[in-house]
Amino acid sequence: MPLKFPLSICLLGTLLVTSAQAQEAVKGVVELFTSQGCASCPPADEALRKMIQKGDVVGLSYHVDYWNYLGWVDSLASKENTDRQYGYMRALGRNGVYTPQAILNGRDHVKGADVRGIYDRLDAFKREGKGLNVPVSSKFAGDEVEIDIGAGSGKADVVVAYFTREQTVDVQKGENQGKKMSYWHSVYDVQTVGMWDGSPMTVKLPASVVAKVKKGGCAVLLQTANASGDPAAIVGASILLGNEKP
Repeated sequence: MPLKFPLSICLLGTLLVTSAQAQEAVKGVVELFTSQGCASCPPADEALRKMIQKGDVVGLSYHVDYWNYLGWVDSLASKENTDRQYGYMRALGRNGVYTPQAILNGRDHVKGADVRGIYDRLDAFKREGKGLNVPVSSKFAGDEVEIDIGAGSGKADVVVAYFTREQTVDVQKGENQGKKMSYWHSVYDVQTVGMWDGSPMTVKLPASVVAKVKKGGCAVLLQTANASGDPAAIVGASILLGNEKP
C-alpha cells in the first residue's frame, strides 16, 4: 500500500531535491580577469557569456585597469579588481598576471578563452575532492538577502561579489577600437560579510544592499585565504540574480 505523506512534507522533499540538483549542476567558479583594452580578451568574454547562459558555472568578470595606458580607459575596471588578480598571483606562486585569465575555484588558472580547459580542470577538481563541497544558497527574504551555508571542514570567508548582469560598451580607442563589446556579470564591488568555521550558519545582508542585488545580482563565495590574506580556494558558492534580465 503506498505511503501517504502530508502535502507540506512532499513539497519540502521536492524543494530539497531541486536544491541538491542545482548544487550538483554547478561545476565550479570561473573568475575571468579581462579588459576592454585587450585585443585577445573578446573571445574569452564571449566564452564566459556562454558558460553563464548555460548555467553550470558561477561566472564572474573582473575588469582590470593596467591596460588603460594603451589609449582606452576601461569603463568597468577598478584597482580593486586588479588587486584581486595580483592576490591570486601571489597565492598561486606566479610571477605575473595576464588577460584574459580565468581563475578556477580559486585554485588554478587557464587562458580565459579555453572553454575545454576550463571544464576539464573543474571536472578534475571535483574528482579530486576540490570542488564546491560545502552547500551554499542565497535568496531574497523580505527586505534582506539571506545566505545559508552548510557544514564542512576548515574555515573560510563569506565573500559577496556584486555584479551587473549585462552591459554593452562602445570601445572608441585602443586595441578594440570600433567594437561594441558585451560583458556579463561584471563585478563592481566585493565585500567580506562573515566568517565560516565549518558549522552551518546563516548570514543576512541588510536592506541597504538589496536594491543593488535586485538591479544586477551577486555571487556568494565561501573562500579561504592564505597566510598573507590573499584569496585562495573556493569551497562553496551560489549566485543570486536580480530582476533585470539582459
